[in-house]
Amino acid sequence: MLSVEHLDAYYGDLQVLWDLSLEVHQGELAALIGSNGSGKTTLLRVIMGLIPSTRGRLTYRDTLLNRRTPHEIVNLGISMVPESRRVFPKMTVLANLEMGAFPAKARKERAKSLERVYEIFPVLKERSRQFAGSLSGGEQQMLAIGRALMSKNDFLLLDELSLGLAPLIVQGIFEVVSQINKTGISILLVEQNVPVTLRIAHRAYVLESGRIVKQDEAKRLLNDPYVREAYLGIDETT
Repeated sequence: MLSVEHLDAYYGDLQVLWDLSLEVHQGELAALIGSNGSGKTTLLRVIMGLIPSTRGRLTYRDTLLNRRTPHEIVNLGISMVPESRRVFPKMTVLANLEMGAFPAKARKERAKSLERVYEIFPVLKERSRQFAGSLSGGEQQMLAIGRALMSKNDFLLLDELSLGLAPLIVQGIFEVVSQINKTGISILLVEQNVPVTLRIAHRAYVLESGRIVKQDEAKRLLNDPYVREAYLGIDETT
């Protein structure tokens, strides 16, 4: 569904991504893992049209994404859950969710989509009249995911879902992500929480200093000596 080929990207004069290539297939949960500052979020911002690429080709369902605006990319079928949730704190939970139904196709099915989100996250229905800023971190993450689902798009970019959340909440959020993927929605998950990510993903890429250094089936990477030492702290030579 999504293809990134030989991508370079900069912040000002600083090059952040170097000759990066990856792809996400129909119905797949693909992961991009790496440490903080490796360029993971930059890639998602380039895909969404928030940062221009200086070289390379991005396509979604054979449609070129280069030089398209963010709202055009959303209308093509891609939604993003940004790092740190980015909910609208002074708007109600319900209003935040309704903001997600921006594409024309989503407006027609807003009520149906809302019920679906409430089924996945019952707490959002209970809190529907509260201001989003009054929710806990985990609840705000649920709200951010629910807002993306309201778009009726079939491709999600998820950025650092575990950031700032307790381990038990993280486990629940990732279980929901896996369930959403099983409904047919394709996902590119960007994460620092390597163990949990590799357990739910189908395939994964390892990003270091803006370059893909490894790619394989997620289960194989979970047992890869380099990944185990660099990201899990397991040195199998001792």
